[in-house]
Amino acid sequence: MKYLIINADDFGLHENINIGIIAGHTKGCITSTSIMPGAPAFEHAAALAANHPRLGVGVHLTLVGGVPVSEPEKVSSLLNRDGLLCASYPAFLKKYCLAGIRLTEVRQELAAQVKRVVSAGIRITHLDSHQHMHIVPGVLEAVLDIAKEFDIPAMRIPAEPLLFFGGFRPTADRVIGRSGLSLLARLARNKAKQAGLLAPEHFFGMLAGGNMAEGLLLKIIDNLPEGLSEIMVHPGMNDVVLNTAFSWGYHWQQELAALTSPLVAERLKQHQIKLVSFANIHKK
Repeated sequence: MKYLIINADDFGLHENINIGIIAGHTKGCITSTSIMPGAPAFEHAAALAANHPRLGVGVHLTLVGGVPVSEPEKVSSLLNRDGLLCASYPAFLKKYCLAGIRLTEVRQELAAQVKRVVSAGIRITHLDSHQHMHIVPGVLEAVLDIAKEFDIPAMRIPAEPLLFFGGFRPTADRVIGRSGLSLLARLARNKAKQAGLLAPEHFFGMLAGGNMAEGLLLKIIDNLPEGLSEIMVHPGMNDVVLNTAFSWGYHWQQELAALTSPLVAERLKQHQIKLVSFANIHKK
């Protein structure tokens, strides 16, 4: 049997992203999302989540690209000169490898983020992270400890098949980044299992992050392996507004169109793929 979680990242980052995610859930195949506790539109996202109880909501733990939830003086090693979290995962990893990151502060910040989501009345279904930093050795152990503390049952393992391209033509930097993160994810899987956390067996969406067009989504669906898979997506409304706010070159509207496509819905039905969320993967 084939089971599939379609998880939309960056819930709370921008109201137009929030609206796109909800549209993809109510009119399409999104079953799950990941909320960013320190993001500007967090409260907007939390209110939407309360009105859509069938949408699973995890925490998009954030160590890069944002502001801390903790008081800055408590997590100073995580911040740059502007008082913000590192701009990207290469910047974080460089600082981390040079022993510039204190793991006690990583745990402090990530626990504060989870507490903020709990305080918003959200039942957390799983943990993942912005730019997949939760699988970095050292950070991973803090995340597993937090999952146990807050009774969170599952986490993302972003181990995309190294030879999977699905017709997408990535840059060399993307391929290298995907390869490194996928290898770390494979190492993280064993530790997550030992800690008693559930995780999908298969993962797609890293290489084509922000570019999940209908054709690529259909190729993933057509070749979906047996068992439980997760597809990571990034839908949103109004590319003009979002591309003004973010310089990532994402195609939010294109992804939303794919996720609400009748052809995608028909293909899921044709392959007898059961849509689930992290909230009910233990029942599959």
